Amino acid sequence: MKSASEEPVPLHEEFIYCCGAATHVLKCGPWKDLSKDESKNLPRLLFMIIPGNPGLAGYYRTFIQALYCGLNQQYPVWVVSHAGHCKPPSGMEMIEDTDIKELEDVFGLNGQVEHKLNFLKKNVSKDIKLVLIAHSIGCYITLEMMKRASELQVLRSVLLFPTIERMAQSPQGKLMTPLLCKLRYALYMPVYLLSFLPEGVKASLVRFALRGMKTCDESSITTSINLFSVDCIANILYMASQEMMKVVERDSTTIKQNLKKLIFYYGTGDSWCPQHYYDEIKMDFPDGDIRLCEKGLRHAFVLDASREMAAMITDWLQDDLTKL
Repeated sequence: MKSASEEPVPLHEEFIYCCGAATHVLKCGPWKDLSKDESKNLPRLLFMIIPGNPGLAGYYRTFIQALYCGLNQQYPVWVVSHAGHCKPPSGMEMIEDTDIKELEDVFGLNGQVEHKLNFLKKNVSKDIKLVLIAHSIGCYITLEMMKRASELQVLRSVLLFPTIERMAQSPQGKLMTPLLCKLRYALYMPVYLLSFLPEGVKASLVRFALRGMKTCDESSITTSINLFSVDCIANILYMASQEMMKVVERDSTTIKQNLKKLIFYYGTGDSWCPQHYYDEIKMDFPDGDIRLCEKGLRHAFVLDASREMAAMITDWLQDDLTKL
């Protein structure tokens, strides 16, 4: 007889329009619809992943499967891509063909916040509690969601490698800001030319780019092929340019109001949120659950440490889950 960890993990994949933009959703567990209030079989809790940038759901495939198994397959674990970051399947356009415009700038940073709130409103019963697990710029989006929609039943928000302040002043930000804000259009032509390459060649190029890693998640390689799409890259870089301009001051007011719900996890060698950002927030919120990585995990942990991160999170949340 197979153990639970050896059983195939149920994974449901959807491409939908949310706020008029193509959106990729991965749902781990047998629950495909959490919007029906009349159903008696709805789970009490949904784990929802808010990705970084690039906000491709596929990067988190191994992570949500490991998290689902670590939670003893008791709760659904979903990841929702950022609007327009996924390459839609054949027959589906990047933007819905309709005269009604739900959001003025869905691909911008503000639009991505509203995109996630809209997804929850339309797809998840308001009676279901939420654990929001956010990565990188997803942490900024999550804090904005909690600020704008205080009615959300957020049990916990886990903020991994949080880019919630001074992005343009970070070591990586200083390097990338001129490229993202002034030169990003120059990247479109080479991406356009590369888009004509056979899928196998694209995969080989991705493997070459990630060759420095001892172990690389196979789903990261297949997901990275989306980056050969000009439409995807345009939306990814546009959002990133807004991050450099808009993620400036830390929202200490929202953090203070929700401090008991928040877990922060900073990296020791993270060039997007350097360690002195951790030191400062730890000083400002001494009672907060603010942790510093002792394992040397990279900012883009989904490339090679998804299972390790999932195991840590399930351990952190044990007390919360036993109280449910």
